[in-house]
Amino acid sequence: MNWRLALTMVLLVAAVVSGWSAWRQRAGDTAAAAAQARSDYVLHDFELTALSTEGIESFTLRAPLLEQHPEDRTIALETPLFLLPDRDGRYWEARSKTGLVSAEHDEVQLRGDVRVTSPESDPRPVTMNTEQLNLYPETDIARSDVLVTVEQPGSTIQGRGLEVDLASKRYTFKSQVKQRYVPTRR
Repeated sequence: MNWRLALTMVLLVAAVVSGWSAWRQRAGDTAAAAAQARSDYVLHDFELTALSTEGIESFTLRAPLLEQHPEDRTIALETPLFLLPDRDGRYWEARSKTGLVSAEHDEVQLRGDVRVTSPESDPRPVTMNTEQLNLYPETDIARSDVLVTVEQPGSTIQGRGLEVDLASKRYTFKSQVKQRYVPTRR
């Protein structure tokens, strides 16, 4: 056998083996990437009630789409509606375009056209509008670092940065506060 023919055969076998190895590795990477991009679970048109560590309703969530991300265990929400109970068993409503629940489930980040309203039967109803709001259901606290407008009958307050205690309905603005007072007629 000619040494050139033997070398050609060895190089041909080496090329086939390396091509096959690269093809298998690429197929494995594609499968791993597809598995990593896929959500742990997806819910469509659902209602979920979360309980506190004491077994008391912390919040109820309704949304058309929920997806848990496997890489960081966060939960993405599409147009969520959160119902947050107050001490009297009435519900605050918090709506937005999107939402993100932290991996520990102790923080909810609402983004885009965020609107929070006090319970319907509240004698002094409150409405908050902003673009970003973080809710902490276990502590009944809501926070925002952007422009927020709070409306009550006869009063509109606007400011940058806000912290609200939903249980007591006390809120604190951080800066650039403007208030407009319009007396209500009796």
